[in-house]
Amino acid sequence: MSSTANGKNGTWRNWGGNVLARPAREVTPASVDELAAAVRRAAEDGLRVKAVGSGHSFTSMAATDGMLIRPQLLTGIRAIDREAMTVTVEAGTPLKRLNVALAREGLSLTNMGDIMEQTVSGATSTGTHGTGRDSASIAAQIKGLELVTADGSVLTCSEKENAEVFAAARIGLGALGVVTAITFAVEPVFLLTAREEPMPFDRVLSGFEELWAENEHFEFYWFPHTGNTNTKRNNRSAGPEQPVPQLQGWFEDEFLSNGVFQVANWVGRAVPATIPAIAQISSKALSARTYTDIPYKVFTSPRRVRFVEMEYAVPRAAVVEALRELKAMVDRSGLRVSFPVEVRTAPADDITLSTASGRDTAYIAVHMFRGTPYQRYFTAAERIFTAYEGRPHWGKVHTRDAEYFSRVYPRFAEFTALRDRLDPDRLFQNDYMRRVLGA
Repeated sequence: MSSTANGKNGTWRNWGGNVLARPAREVTPASVDELAAAVRRAAEDGLRVKAVGSGHSFTSMAATDGMLIRPQLLTGIRAIDREAMTVTVEAGTPLKRLNVALAREGLSLTNMGDIMEQTVSGATSTGTHGTGRDSASIAAQIKGLELVTADGSVLTCSEKENAEVFAAARIGLGALGVVTAITFAVEPVFLLTAREEPMPFDRVLSGFEELWAENEHFEFYWFPHTGNTNTKRNNRSAGPEQPVPQLQGWFEDEFLSNGVFQVANWVGRAVPATIPAIAQISSKALSARTYTDIPYKVFTSPRRVRFVEMEYAVPRAAVVEALRELKAMVDRSGLRVSFPVEVRTAPADDITLSTASGRDTAYIAVHMFRGTPYQRYFTAAERIFTAYEGRPHWGKVHTRDAEYFSRVYPRFAEFTALRDRLDPDRLFQNDYMRRVLGA
């Protein structure tokens, strides 16, 4: 995946293809000491510093014309502590490698997002999450982290050590320093039974509270221009393991969800008038299925069709109303939307700038096929989400700024004060940081 995220001749491009950067210097440190030395050198040379993961953010969070740090040599598991039930990993480790390595050790994260191409530090720094009634984002599972700050010193943070840095740096946006290692809480590997089934949009909305309350992990996809959704309920299971048969899995996950969907999007991009008809077919293409497997094989799936995404966190109590407004807006707008809208939830957490900080949350994600104009749709959707004091995902398209965030994050000033202390000269600043955190 990373090869597509990286352009040639000194340019860096993200996965969505909507962000481009030309750093003056690139480093690939093989150790924390090397990384710290590179940060000190960049500061002496007057270069701003950004670390980049796999490029899965749609914002220019990692873009820099200064020094770009690539983490691919900082990968692998440092330590497993079976007594404390934690695992410490290097920051550049892709989630895919972490999940496979943990499974080999009979361990698993409690919850995760729906793809695993990202690095652990990229995923946590931007607030990547899955869906969960009781279990929260990947960052909420962090028990400790190691951070190289602007002066090149290495801070270890946990609830006991540098606690105020720990509260913020778990979702630090790359603004407080460069994360070099993360300690996650893990548990013995378990089985999840996934139940995927189509359900009418109105039935999902009228029964949303029950669906949320009765399932450990509930999510659904609504297909604009239709009254149809696909629902997914994941719950812990005593087994036995019953994975999706290989051929069926290939047909549903690769052929229908990626291959045919890709072609449908090409047709829709070329002839937008066909999109509502295609949506009717797409929304009925996947039939109901139930399977039982280890967590990462249930939570995550391949996403090969490129898109651009905006996602907002709204108070869970407001999600049904917000979705009704979104559907009414799409219906009357004349917009042609070929990608489903994804809805997930998370419990309140205690991370300073987490989208679920201090409130029970529901997420609404809108997508557009890469290369189609998305501004009108996203602008109209954003207007609905912000009316509910929505908080945008830090790594996805949005137009909010520091002034807005200071209103919707009660602890916003706590984060910016910490940044003043750790990075007074704004070594880790870029245009995105300036916009979302203020100068």
